[in-house]
Amino acid sequence: MAAFPLFVMSIKYLREHLLKAVTTQKIGIEETDISYVLTVPAIWDDNAKRFMRDAAVAAEIDPVRLKLALESECASIWCETLSVDVKGAVAIAGSQYMVVDLGGGTADVSVHERKSDGTLKEIHKASGGPWGGIFVDENYMKMLCQLYGEKALNDLRKTEMSDYFDITRDFEHKKRSFDTENTNHVVIRLSASLRDLGDEHFKKPLAERISALGIQENSITPKGRDKLKIVGTIIQSWFKGPINLLIQHIKSLLAEAKMERVQTIILVGGFGESPYVQKRMRNEIAGVRLIVPPDAGLAVLKGAVRFGHNPSIVASRIMKYTYGTSRFKSFNKKKHPADKKVWKNGEWLVPNCFKVYVRVNEEVGVDHQVTIWGTPFSKISRTSVYRTTQVNPDFTTDPGCELLGTIELENSSEVPFKDQDKEDTFLFGDTELLVKTKNTFTGKEAFMTFECFK
Repeated sequence: MAAFPLFVMSIKYLREHLLKAVTTQKIGIEETDISYVLTVPAIWDDNAKRFMRDAAVAAEIDPVRLKLALESECASIWCETLSVDVKGAVAIAGSQYMVVDLGGGTADVSVHERKSDGTLKEIHKASGGPWGGIFVDENYMKMLCQLYGEKALNDLRKTEMSDYFDITRDFEHKKRSFDTENTNHVVIRLSASLRDLGDEHFKKPLAERISALGIQENSITPKGRDKLKIVGTIIQSWFKGPINLLIQHIKSLLAEAKMERVQTIILVGGFGESPYVQKRMRNEIAGVRLIVPPDAGLAVLKGAVRFGHNPSIVASRIMKYTYGTSRFKSFNKKKHPADKKVWKNGEWLVPNCFKVYVRVNEEVGVDHQVTIWGTPFSKISRTSVYRTTQVNPDFTTDPGCELLGTIELENSSEVPFKDQDKEDTFLFGDTELLVKTKNTFTGKEAFMTFECFK
């Protein structure tokens, strides 16, 4: 099934659930009184953010009352409301700290500085990777497939969905509380129905199937018909892959020169509640203090509420890309290869030149906008918007340059095109990128359509 309708259904359900809860608890609140904040990982790109906004609008949320928030920023905002000990690390003017939001799918890493007016300044572009808790779940499900068979798990989902959810919920609880110091083994509750389906599929007892895994004796032991006893070293091995990558990434960030004042890491997110994860980070990342706030899994949600009341609390962000448009330039034999020139409108021009509006790693304020004026050439102006991780791209056809979207604007036929002005404006620094074109003669405006939504 396509992702978009699933996201729409999920957001619509949450919205309707909220409205039902509000009407039963409080009188006089209208739906139009509510502003919605939708949180997304900071490492998501412009296309993914637009996908979420479009899904929310399709779920009947008014786009005017909708704001996207970056999850690690929300966590940072929430931390300033916590104990004096935590606030001392994040609320004092000039303090620099890293926020690691470790959720189900992704690890999201942002670095902030508290300014003297209380707002936040991003000092390193958001980064991270697919190192969340679901990768531990995948290792667990892989083991269940080996022991009971993929067909048995699929049949369980089809015939006993509540049993399947009980299995995943029980493991989620065990995963979050797993601690190598105090846990020699873990007893995981399954279901008798899975045991029966597995026996029917394999035609041999579970003990034989465990032996076939080739692991140390007594590492996995059946307990009754619906439990497995698993030694801690096996569960620890399921954590190692994503956590090794996360720690390696954090170390490489801290080694950068501009990060020398960062001495605090704030760990939030559901997977961040894991004692194993916390211990690994404390032991292996030297020279920094690790803070895990209470209810770390709710820090993003609670911070998002505060962000919704005061979006201007984040004053500036670091650009993840160089953004610009494709332009014609007058041919200059000192700068341009001869094979790129074309004869157009009575002169030699060079097409596909990258007109830069902002550069990667540049710090921009939340209300930062760049406008460049030009002249339309035809009835329909088509502006192509590009991005790249290069600092100084020459052409939009260079390797690594990506077409992000296009803007089509209708110009007037009543006066010559050369007598009309066209404004291309990029609005940077907010959680979402906005690009628009305006014909100042007609007053018409058009906005960028993302390439992935055509």
